[in-house]
Amino acid sequence: MRKAIIMGVGPERGLGAQLCRRFAVEGLHVYVAGRTQANIDAVADAIRRAGGQASAVVTDATDEQQVIALFEQVGSDIDVAIYNAGNNTPGRILEMTATYFEESWRIVCFGGFLFGREALRRMVPAARGTLLFTGASASMRGRAGYGAFNSSKGALRNLAQAMAKEYAPEGIHVGHVVIDGPIGGDKFMTRRPEIVAQIGEDALISIEGIVDAFVYLHRQPPSAWSFEVDVRTFKERW
Repeated sequence: MRKAIIMGVGPERGLGAQLCRRFAVEGLHVYVAGRTQANIDAVADAIRRAGGQASAVVTDATDEQQVIALFEQVGSDIDVAIYNAGNNTPGRILEMTATYFEESWRIVCFGGFLFGREALRRMVPAARGTLLFTGASASMRGRAGYGAFNSSKGALRNLAQAMAKEYAPEGIHVGHVVIDGPIGGDKFMTRRPEIVAQIGEDALISIEGIVDAFVYLHRQPPSAWSFEVDVRTFKERW
């Protein structure tokens, strides 16, 4: 059975969890990776109850040895690997500590480097595989009050583009999905209902629609690869 690795899996109605469930439906054995045992166990259990194959592996995306151990456990035959780790880190530059700034970079960009490197080490010998990274509005532009997140996401996008150009000749499809706006999942629907009430549910991007973008990139033939897909609602100003 071909395999998928999804790094950065949280609550059931989060993007990471929904990516796991969709690629299990696509027929892959999904390795569910994240920092919280209860979250990844719940996702893996749900996949197995639905008839799919899944394994939960607690992994800190910023720990090199843990990331290496994750890929060693998975082994070869990796069809798709997705790096979805990294939460928004707002803050004004003058009030920002060096530790806060560095931690944002470590989770978003450094973790993406570790994950991407280990995926490529398994994919290149087989001359096939899809490596995808989750981006955001911050990947494309700087914004006041979000200097740490903007710089981290922008760096990840450049890293992903470098990987795409470096390893396309080796048969590896590297892509980046820009999520331009809030996602209609647990983060907003459950934890920030006041924001949803203010902007309206139709201003939240459908998780299912975002997952479709990842699947679309994965299914593209080598004769028609895209590096990037951006997803937003009809209400988003860009």
